[in-house]
Order: sequence, then C-alpha cells, then structure tokens
Amino acid sequence: MDLRRTRHDTSVMPRSHLACAMVTPFTRDGDLDLPGTQHLAAALVDDGGCNGLVLGGTTGESPTTTDAEKTAVVQAAAEAVGGRARIVAGVGSNDTAHAVALARAAEKAGAHGLLVVTPYYSRPPQEAVEAHFRMVADAVGIPVTLYDIPFRTGVALSYDTLCRLAEHPRVTGVKDCAYDLMKSARTMAATGLAYYSGCDELNLPLRAIGAVGCISTVANVAPREVRGVLEAYDAGDPEEAARRHLALTPLIDAMMSHLPGAVTAKALLSTLGRPGGTVRPPLFGADATVTAELAATYATAT
Repeated sequence: MDLRRTRHDTSVMPRSHLACAMVTPFTRDGDLDLPGTQHLAAALVDDGGCNGLVLGGTTGESPTTTDAEKTAVVQAAAEAVGGRARIVAGVGSNDTAHAVALARAAEKAGAHGLLVVTPYYSRPPQEAVEAHFRMVADAVGIPVTLYDIPFRTGVALSYDTLCRLAEHPRVTGVKDCAYDLMKSARTMAATGLAYYSGCDELNLPLRAIGAVGCISTVANVAPREVRGVLEAYDAGDPEEAARRHLALTPLIDAMMSHLPGAVTAKALLSTLGRPGGTVRPPLFGADATVTAELAATYATAT
C-alpha cells in the first residue's frame, strides 16, 4: 500500500526540519529547572533556528524524570515557544498503559506531537510492538513519531511493521537510529512516513536519500551549524553540505561516541553559560578534563 501522497502533509514536523533533542535543565541540587527550560527552549528556537523541540527523550534523561516532571517540561516549553516551534514529547515506556498515560498527559500539556520508543527490555515480538504503538496512537489526537533505536531497546522495528503502522492516520514519522540504511530507504520508498535522522553523523546521508530532517542532540550547543548542513543541501549545493557536515564530525564524535549525549551536551552548555545543570544518577557529569576537551572541539567546529 503506497501512502506517500498525503503523509508528509500531516506530519507534526515539516520538511527540512531541525528539531533539537533538548536536555532537561536541572538545578545544582538536581531539581527540575523550569525557568531554565524556557530560557533554553527560547534560545534554541529564536537564536538557534530550531523549528522543533523534542522533550523527554534519551537526551532529556527520561529514565530519571518523573511523570509529573515530564509533563511540566512540556507545558513550560509550550508556553515559551509553542507558537513558534513544534513541541514533541517523548512518551516512551516498556509498559503500554504507562505510555498511553504519558501520551494523554503530554497532549493535554500542549504537545503538538509525540515520540514513542519501541518497548525495551522485555523484547516483545513484532506483533506486540505494533499493538503497543497502535494503542498509544489510538489514545490521542496528535501525530506520533516512531522511535527506532534497537541499540538501546533490544528490538528493531521491522520493515513490515513500519509499513503496517504507516497505515495508521496518526503515525506520521520515524526517528531513525537503527543504522540500517537499506531498511530506511525501503520504508521511505514504500510509505509516506517522514523520516528524521536521530544520529547526528547520519543527518546528511539520510537527508540525501529522502529524510525530511533530523532530531539532533548536537543542536543543543550548535543548532546553526546543524541547520547549515540541511540548508546547504536543500539549496542544491551538496558539496557545501558535505563540507559543513565533515566540519561538524569531530564535535559529533566528541559528544556522541564516548559518553551519553546528555552528559556531553550539559557539559558544553555549562561552558557556554546556558541552562543545563547537572545530570541525574546513574549518569555522572563530565569531569574538568573531558569538559575542556569538549570545549576545544566545539571552538574548532563552530
């Protein structure tokens, strides 16, 4: 079944979209920093050129934020920039009833769309994974982006499951961290699902084969540079896009290859004087040596 004719028009996020997988700012004591959340959201949208924010995902430390905190972050960001950017709430859980409850709360708090990760740890079969996503999508009236990240969840979304889920009117996109370009290309060719690179090193390769944008951790600290790659490609200058992408690669590597993105993003935000704060255990903040190395790489790349 070919769904390509309408799917992009109904997606929560537009083509050439830069969404930041935003950190969740905490105070020095580890409490939720809602003023900092609003300040960072406004900076990313108004100064950084992000036209979407994904909240409460992996970089947002979803495993260690409470349900009430997740909802409060969505509401705060929606109040700050909801009229200027799309707010997408991470509502993933390996408990379907919990994911449904999070989804309903996020919709009520002002989210424009949802990011729903494949159920993790319990390793359900594909028919159960499909049912999980359908139950979440059936419970709300806003679009759902599927989060395919088998490295973390232990279960990949299969091509057949993706095609079946594409038939659901509220399943509109995929955050792609599967590192499977063949599956991504086949799914984009067969459906109208809006694909977003979820791994910064693949932002340009995926855009080149049909992805509509990216959901970027590196955009927490270098949103203009991440956006510049997409803009150069869309302007018909693939050589300039490649140059910009390669110039960012050392920063991508430094932020994503050795420590969790929440740790490295918050370390860099601290050096830039922007809200971010601490990370919560079991994560540990970057030490002074790592922070200095990150800052040096950042200075070269931006």
